[in-house]
Amino acid sequence: MTHKKDEAAAGLSATPPPEKWDDWREYDPASWPRKVERRYSIVPTACFNCESACGLLAFVDQESGQIRKLEGNPYHPGSRGHLCAKGPATLAQVTNPDRILYPLRRTGERGEGKWERVTWDEALTDIAGRIRRALEEDRRDEIVYHVGRPGEDMYTERVLAAWGVDGHNSHTNVCSSSARVGYALWMGMDRPTPDHENADFILLLSSHLESGHYFQPQAQRIAAASARGAKIAVIDSRLSNTASQAHYWLAPWPGTESALLLAIARYLIENELYDRDFLRRWVNWQQLMNDEEYLAYLQEQGLLKAVPEERSFSAFLTLLREVYSPYTFEWAAQESRVAPDQIEAIAKEVGRAGAKFASHVWRNAAAGNLGGWMVARCLFLLNVLAGSVGTVGGTIPNYWAKFVPQPHSLPPPVRIWNEAHFPKEFPLAHFEMSFLLPYLLERQQRRLEVYFSRVYNPVWTNPDGLAWIDMFTRGDRIGLHVALTPVWSETAQYADYVLPMGMGPERHDLHSYETHGSQWLGFRQPVLRVARERKGESFKYTYEANPGEVWEENEFWMELSWRIDPDGALGIRKHFESPYRAGEKITIEEYYRWIFENSVPGLPQAASEAGLAPLEYMRRFGAFEVTRDVYSQQEKPVRSGYQGAIETQGGLAFADFVERGQNLRPYPGPFLDRDGKKMRVGVMVDGQVLQGFPTPSGRLEFFSPTMKGWGWTEYAIPIYPQAARQREEWQHLVSHVHWSRIDHAEDEYLLLPTFRLPALIHTRTNGAKWLYELSHINPVWIHPQDARRMGVKTGDLVKLESEIGYFIDRAWVTEGIRPGVVACSHHLGRWRRHEDHGSDRWNSALVDLQREGDEWTMRQLKGVTPFMSSDPDSQRIWWTDGGVHQNLIFPVQPDPVSGQHCWHQKVRVTKAPPESRYGDIHVDAGRARRAFDRWLQLTRPGPGPNGQRRPYWMLRPLKPAREIYTAPPESL
Repeated sequence: MTHKKDEAAAGLSATPPPEKWDDWREYDPASWPRKVERRYSIVPTACFNCESACGLLAFVDQESGQIRKLEGNPYHPGSRGHLCAKGPATLAQVTNPDRILYPLRRTGERGEGKWERVTWDEALTDIAGRIRRALEEDRRDEIVYHVGRPGEDMYTERVLAAWGVDGHNSHTNVCSSSARVGYALWMGMDRPTPDHENADFILLLSSHLESGHYFQPQAQRIAAASARGAKIAVIDSRLSNTASQAHYWLAPWPGTESALLLAIARYLIENELYDRDFLRRWVNWQQLMNDEEYLAYLQEQGLLKAVPEERSFSAFLTLLREVYSPYTFEWAAQESRVAPDQIEAIAKEVGRAGAKFASHVWRNAAAGNLGGWMVARCLFLLNVLAGSVGTVGGTIPNYWAKFVPQPHSLPPPVRIWNEAHFPKEFPLAHFEMSFLLPYLLERQQRRLEVYFSRVYNPVWTNPDGLAWIDMFTRGDRIGLHVALTPVWSETAQYADYVLPMGMGPERHDLHSYETHGSQWLGFRQPVLRVARERKGESFKYTYEANPGEVWEENEFWMELSWRIDPDGALGIRKHFESPYRAGEKITIEEYYRWIFENSVPGLPQAASEAGLAPLEYMRRFGAFEVTRDVYSQQEKPVRSGYQGAIETQGGLAFADFVERGQNLRPYPGPFLDRDGKKMRVGVMVDGQVLQGFPTPSGRLEFFSPTMKGWGWTEYAIPIYPQAARQREEWQHLVSHVHWSRIDHAEDEYLLLPTFRLPALIHTRTNGAKWLYELSHINPVWIHPQDARRMGVKTGDLVKLESEIGYFIDRAWVTEGIRPGVVACSHHLGRWRRHEDHGSDRWNSALVDLQREGDEWTMRQLKGVTPFMSSDPDSQRIWWTDGGVHQNLIFPVQPDPVSGQHCWHQKVRVTKAPPESRYGDIHVDAGRARRAFDRWLQLTRPGPGPNGQRRPYWMLRPLKPAREIYTAPPESL
């Protein structure tokens, strides 16, 4: 790897050359015009302020030993030296005077705000003892680790597997589960990786250019594509920054996006603007055409005039034309409220782009609406028709662009099923029904012995956060709550232990994200420790080099696991023993050293060429590109990686055993033959055994046998109701906030609460003073037409009433939102119950929270105010507003198929009454429980075929052993 200089800049470069990183010298710009030289040790790490994990270079001042600044790492394959505001703002979080520096233990009642400092030894001994007793007493489903975006791959899942607990609980069902289900039903893999840089047409159902998933890596590639002539279209009911820069902006009524997309599909089909050979080879059309029962169902529904007599590919194309012929531009315009000529323009762009058509949906329409998973199904149908799946410039299945290396020890699959995470009502959910935990524990009358929260703030992030407060304050529900967090949060206020964990530059993590057409590894590392180790110092634990006693999770889990099983009797300890020193506890350096030496193809060779050991190479450069061979993986011939002779069954190829290989990325399957003995290695296509797709058929599944087999026959193909009768029959595809369900005469509107502000990211940017100076209000966006009807203007207080409560916020009148829809960003509204802690004082309001029976009220006592601290900037705070916490008034609304919380809300919006104050919130917990019960009635509980709890082929974090998927008779 060589340092690249801009030859035209006469030797100048954006970044110091790596050979000078141990002792880099430059003049301090703040001292100009004096020439004051600074000497730095430059250490690469990765940002932790969103899921992109962009590469950072930390400039560690050799005189003070502290981080002076953070810049982009040009050797990072994803971010390529570029950063958004969140990257450099990490420095403000590191120096934040409000951060937690030492382990704390609760001394009063939960939420009372009384704490004492304890040692790490005390905390570890207590927590380990509780977990050990639970394991010894076979209470394995009482240990839960609840995480948001983990910032690493596989590490903690491995810990939980070693403990033998099905304890992984994620945030996915408040984020992306509907999109995941839509994609998984097509291709097994559950998210798209658009090859933006090489695309000719980019269709975004969201605001990804400025604030979406993999923001900076994708934003720079979208911008580059646009600069070379690619066209960009954005489908979003709100005028995002991305939409303002796009060639097309379509603002449909939220939840009708599938109608618009199917009209585009009809255009492609009727004009034969599809890749005929791709469809023939890679779509499971034969499975559809051979299913007499389902074809008869389509006829009964009026989608086909008659069951096709032929079963040929040509007959399949005829079926497509007949099924989708009613989805005209005019019909879609009436349904979506988008002009037909706008829809037609997008359809023509898709047709022109062909294999270089890239698309993406993640939250947006998929996360907001009942049936949102079908939006992803309909969007990907366009890629399938265009033949732009896995192509250069198309949309790559995500796990083709991900590399997860194998660690030194792999525990066996867990042998338990946690019903509080995967209840029988949601067998297809992607993934754990985490936001329902308070309700599920109540229904199942269960208690958790130890609950860890990490990079997650359910009280603030989840809908109906007051249900979480109720759960956290009840000893019969939570035995011990351990908050692993660098900063205070609304959830940490109710913990028993608050244990300080490191920011991005204070921890080790290994990660690989699907940012573009490449597999790469990023290595996050604690820069102060590394800088001091370069000088010859040594440390047993990272907290010895970090501020205060701030630790990192990976070492914490190692130490905790060792204490849970000190003598190895539970079978845990062996997974935390050194691969270099038999029987001794592994160190963090040994863990990563083994991986880099043994599990990353090409890394040892690249390190050798640079004169470095593999670990030294990763410490030096912070990232490594494994391969760019990520396109059209389904076409690769199967020539190795299996044992025994290949046998074919029904067009699929099987062998005695399939080797998993070095890449442990999440992957659907494994798939077995009819006898359950041989493993699938590929699919037969035109006489060749090819890799195919990880779906039951080995192909892209236009027709989903999984949906049919699990009781959702009516939704087995990409579809959308065309009239009132179908809306009644296909109620699971009709948004709960469909325009037919909103009565403006009764002051009803659709609240869109899911959009991001570019400078912020969920709960992770807490403590970033510079970011909150930029973004600290979340007013209600109201179209001028609606504002006139309400009699409000910008700055007026408005009252938004949901099914379970209301909040008071300020209005912002703008044409950037479609009429009939109001919007409010979910990134703000932080609050604390105590003057000096509870959430970050840079951006939170001090509140009075009261409860009488089922009635909860919150009133802001004061907004953001200057405060005394070691940082003089804390006395320079000029803003007073921290926003309003809107999520508290949202009932839980689980999609019955995907398990996704459907974020959009039907609200009544009126001018606030005189007695109201900004930030007032009221919630009725009784109404919230009744709302949960009503949504639960939409489900079709398992078990499914053969008594299965869930389709085994589908992805699942911490996947249990295959036999555990069969529900025991007593649970049916």
